[in-house]
Amino acid sequence: MIRISSRSRARCVASALLAASVAVAPILTTPAHAIIVYDPTNYAQNVLQAARALQQINNQITQLQNEAQMLINQARNLASLPISSLQQLQQSVQRTQQLLNQAQNIAYDVHQIDRIFQQKYGSVSLSATDQQLVSDARSRWQNTVGGLQDAMKVQATVVGNIDTNRTEMSRLVGASQSATGALQATQAGNQLLALQTQQLADLTAVIAANGRAQALNDAERAAAAEQGREQRRRFLTPGAGYQPGNARMFPGSGN
Repeated sequence: MIRISSRSRARCVASALLAASVAVAPILTTPAHAIIVYDPTNYAQNVLQAARALQQINNQITQLQNEAQMLINQARNLASLPISSLQQLQQSVQRTQQLLNQAQNIAYDVHQIDRIFQQKYGSVSLSATDQQLVSDARSRWQNTVGGLQDAMKVQATVVGNIDTNRTEMSRLVGASQSATGALQATQAGNQLLALQTQQLADLTAVIAANGRAQALNDAERAAAAEQGREQRRRFLTPGAGYQPGNARMFPGSGN
């Protein structure tokens, strides 16, 4: 029987392990194409591309923010003014217009003025009676007094509108200064122009009423002068004089 020593046995085991490792080595070896190689140039290009992509995203975000702000500004520019003075201004104009329409005796009508002036303020008729002359003079005086009263009523109404106009002007100026957009500022400016137009209308009404009263007063004076000349002519015109005739002291007597 052949005996194997422990040293020989160890050699055999080592040889077997070496042979096994050599056989397995080709299987565990990493392929050349699978080895990761660090390329600084390629890495720098990748970082640059990523930075450019991030910049594009930031630019798009900025553009969207600008568009959103533009839409907000457009919404502000299209926002209407929350207040309106149109109704108050229209009411003021209507009050003044009603007074002008209520003019006494002689209205603001061309045809009526022509007709009444021909009847009351024209040349005095030579055939008119004294009673008719007095009646016409009284009618002209009433027209003058009515015109003066109408003028004072218009003046009082216009003075009453001053407080309303002051309040509306304050509201509109405040709205114009606090306007959030172009439309609100424009509407406030338009209403301020309407307020100014209403004030000009009141001024026109006062001038018209005062002018009417003054015209009636002047027309009355002219007609009174013409009537005075006619009455003086009648007074100075010689009459038929005294005509003698038969008179009886005691009716029924023979004498």
